[in-house]
Amino acid sequence: MDVENVRERGGVVAFQDHPFPERQGFSIEDILWAVGIWSVILTLTPAIAFYLLMVA
Repeated sequence: MDVENVRERGGVVAFQDHPFPERQGFSIEDILWAVGIWSVILTLTPAIAFYLLMVA
């Protein structure tokens, strides 16, 4: 089966190699991004809860 022919028709090519085999798992940037997002969420949660209690 020709890989280019399958790709042109829009088929899923499940047997292709990973383009970056050495990049598996999480990088430092992924971990820092996740820690930053969770810190913002956990910091704003009490303020949002207080706001909802005062408005309700």
